[in-house]
Amino acid sequence: MNLRQLRYVVATADHGTMTSAAQALYVAQPALSRAVRELERELGTELFARSGRGVVLTTAGEQVVRQARIALEAVDAIEAVSRAGGRGAELRIAATPTLEPELTGRLLPRFARDQPAVRVRVVRCEGREAVGAAVRTGRADLAVTDLPVPGDLAAHPLEQREVVLVSGPALKLRDPVPLAALDGLRLIMPTRGTARRAELDAMLARIGASAVVAVESDERGSWPGWVRAGRGSLLWYRNQIEDTEGLVVRSLMPPITRTIGLVHAHRALTPVAREFLAYAKEHPG
Repeated sequence: MNLRQLRYVVATADHGTMTSAAQALYVAQPALSRAVRELERELGTELFARSGRGVVLTTAGEQVVRQARIALEAVDAIEAVSRAGGRGAELRIAATPTLEPELTGRLLPRFARDQPAVRVRVVRCEGREAVGAAVRTGRADLAVTDLPVPGDLAAHPLEQREVVLVSGPALKLRDPVPLAALDGLRLIMPTRGTARRAELDAMLARIGASAVVAVESDERGSWPGWVRAGRGSLLWYRNQIEDTEGLVVRSLMPPITRTIGLVHAHRALTPVAREFLAYAKEHPG
């Protein structure tokens, strides 16, 4: 048994899937799964049971995670004794699933290379309200989110994100696409009741469009494949579309943009949080 295994188990319990836990910890999902299985073999008991697309703790798993949290908190307290000037510190950043790629795919890897002693942890939140709550309560030092935010939070704009329509080649539309053309269009959408779905529904309502839901799913990795298969179109940020083969990406007219920024509570930031904020402002793209 080692600390890495304990961190992987706690992260899996917190995120509900091994894929999400691996993304939050910046490790490969197979490596995380292997470490969890090794710990289960060592303990002689299953810690997780499958539930839909995710996992849930078994009774034994709940007990192990409870003790693992205590152990990890003790280790963090010991490490805190030697922290000075941000060295060896922990940086906690909250993000929604939509904007988490802004962190894990770009900002955090670069920052981690420059600050290898800093331990970074992503606090995954379901929506903008949960992101705000994370920084207000101190669960996160900073958060990446759409702006604007309520006045009790300090906001630092980073850049504009363009919302585009992603379709299969069979769909014939003008480019740019008039917003009126979205009315009645078949769209791949997040599951009803999620924060991301509420945001898309609100955006469509603001422009007077009522889309036909072709597919409901929160498996973002599957969305481009469904678009290529002709199941429907997709509204997404342009910068998050990595593979455009077999896809047609069109701008909207008038354009729809969202400002992305870092936010924090109105209190003194830790040295490492100040460093990351300055770094993000210097490297926005």
